[in-house]
Amino acid sequence: MQKAIKIIKNRSDIGAGTRGSDLGIDAIEIAAINKNSEYFNEYEFEDVKTHNESIYDKYRSSVAKRIEHVVEQCTRVSNSVKKNLNTNYFPIVLSGDHSSALGTISGVKAAYPNQTVGVIWIDAHADLHSPYTTPSGNIHGMPLAAALADDNIDCQVNSVAVDTQEHWNEMKNIGIEGAKVLPENLIYFGVRDTEEAEDRQIERLKIRNYKVDEIRFRGLEICVDEALAKLSHCDVLYVSFDVDSMDCDLISFGTGTPVSRGFDQYEIIEIINQIIRSKKVVCFEVVEVNPLLDTKGNKMAETAFQVLEAITVNLVLPIE
Repeated sequence: MQKAIKIIKNRSDIGAGTRGSDLGIDAIEIAAINKNSEYFNEYEFEDVKTHNESIYDKYRSSVAKRIEHVVEQCTRVSNSVKKNLNTNYFPIVLSGDHSSALGTISGVKAAYPNQTVGVIWIDAHADLHSPYTTPSGNIHGMPLAAALADDNIDCQVNSVAVDTQEHWNEMKNIGIEGAKVLPENLIYFGVRDTEEAEDRQIERLKIRNYKVDEIRFRGLEICVDEALAKLSHCDVLYVSFDVDSMDCDLISFGTGTPVSRGFDQYEIIEIINQIIRSKKVVCFEVVEVNPLLDTKGNKMAETAFQVLEAITVNLVLPIE
């Protein structure tokens, strides 16, 4: 049975260090309007309630800023994703900052509790920090640590208050208790900006990272085929696309943590479409478009929409 797309709009940016990614969804919609596209009229959608006003609260934890509100936001996203998967929708999640991806992964796992979930993380960053290792305290650098339920205590540099530990444990248990994905079922594409604690985690957990140079040298199709073979035992796949995986010099600086020497949009489209052809993808997410930082008008949102439009046609049919 063909699944219908449901667009989940999650305008939350409380896990980031810079304001503005909450406006990313509207910027993508404006890009579609300017292209005379009916994309956002073709599919059902729902808005996830946000906690963005909490950005003005004084930080109660410098190692996990606004964590109590991020827990709430991720829980909302998890519930939305689970509900839509259980009612035979294909969720396309448009989020602000990347912390909410923990909610998305948790929702996928909650919908398929007895199946093996594979995660393909297209990003410039590993997002493997925990409150114990983070240099910034921004939770958009922590979603995979929570999804893996691995604190990386061996690399601990921060003292973490009891209430923060409690909220962090809540994060790790959203949707269902414990890890949502195993390290061998997580694959990176494009990660190139990491800290030592993350590097040690990647090495210890043997997480595969297909860097931009490797993909261009060996061939994109070969690398994606290899990744899919590694995940062949997974029942379902979730793809997370952070726009900072693309080259900021080539595309734009319209994202919170831009990094040079990334993919172009055509490589991203090819990677995602090849993964979609596996027929195992059940959820796709786009994150971290920040129009307030874009020095080229609305270029990052326009490029994100180009990717979104190009991959959606290979997913499912629009609702009649």
